[in-house]
Amino acid sequence: MAGRTKREKEQMNFAKILSLFARHANFTVGGGNATTAVLHRVLTRQLKIVSQDDFQLCFGLARLTPGPNLLALCTGLGWLLGRLPGAIAALLAASAPSAAIVTGIAMAFSEWRDNRLVTAAIHGAIAAAIAITVASGVAIVKPLFASGAKARVLLIGVSAFALHVFLAIPALQIVLMAALLGALLPSGRA
Repeated sequence: MAGRTKREKEQMNFAKILSLFARHANFTVGGGNATTAVLHRVLTRQLKIVSQDDFQLCFGLARLTPGPNLLALCTGLGWLLGRLPGAIAALLAASAPSAAIVTGIAMAFSEWRDNRLVTAAIHGAIAAAIAITVASGVAIVKPLFASGAKARVLLIGVSAFALHVFLAIPALQIVLMAALLGALLPSGRA
């Protein structure tokens, strides 16, 4: 590897990022939150190529952007791993295959929409996706509890839930308020 040029190393990095995000951002069933949890586990614990703080930064920034948060997260993580080529690789790998799969499923569903078995299967899939979403949230927030910020995380989380569910405040406004509150409250870190 010592004989490779910088460009060859970047191309290898591009290909590795493309492969990584194609596998984990497209073949994780359960939606964006499940994919986020898988990417978190793979990048921070298994491969150890993204720090917990960097992952949380990308996660937070992705939640502040309009549009599909998973694609924003993948793009941010790709940037960390390979700058602009990495961001492009992660975005393409996370979106193109899924878009093709969903298009095929939507075409099939339009033919089967009145089938009771298909409708029941979709309801079961929705229930499982919600359970996976909750489990994914727990996996992402768990390191924050270990850092000594349990009260802070609970206060912000419960407040965000209440504002959204009971007062119907839009999610973007809640995330922005939570970011401000997070900056003002002590984190419990030394």
